[in-house]
Amino acid sequence: MAELRTEEEQLEAIKRWWKENGVSLLIGAAVAAAGVFGWKTWQDYQAGQAEAASQRYQQLLTLSSQEQLDDAARERAEEVATTLVEEHGGTLYADMAQLLSARLSVEGGDQAAARETLEALIANSEHDYLSGLARLRLARLQVAADEAEAALKTLDGAIPAPLAAQQADIRGDAHFALEQTDQARDAWREALRLAENGERPLYGVQLKLDNLGVQETTS
Repeated sequence: MAELRTEEEQLEAIKRWWKENGVSLLIGAAVAAAGVFGWKTWQDYQAGQAEAASQRYQQLLTLSSQEQLDDAARERAEEVATTLVEEHGGTLYADMAQLLSARLSVEGGDQAAARETLEALIANSEHDYLSGLARLRLARLQVAADEAEAALKTLDGAIPAPLAAQQADIRGDAHFALEQTDQARDAWREALRLAENGERPLYGVQLKLDNLGVQETTS
């Protein structure tokens, strides 16, 4: 009988505990299940977005790589790039699309649009290498537009080490445009040194030094 009472007491205790805690347990289980389902749904959504961004970028590459890019094709490419940035902003594909868009603007003679695109990429990109490329391209445009001082300021921004040789090359171009021959020579020498150390050929720099009458570029 003592064993029976113990079992009955245990049963009553379980009933009381369930009455007090059962609802909370059910809610917790439901929340956990929703969390798992939500995470899976989010992962599927992200995968779908990445695939969509990839497809749009491939479309943009196809359009922009045509040998003869007429106005209609360029306009279509710009539309794809704009859509990609608007729908997938912040992604690697969107940033690469902006670089391509800036190039298309230059080819179409719209320097102002190219600058605006590059400046936006520099300001907003979370991908250091791409924002560094944007800085280099913006600086080249500034040098070409007789804005060498502005180019030097642009080049003072953060640029990843793999792009340092190109950075030095353009810095030399800016100093040369300002008739600062010594600084240009030093920058071009540095560009060659960095390119050699990084085993990344940098064409045209030696010719610039030769034009300055510099035969020996290494110490």
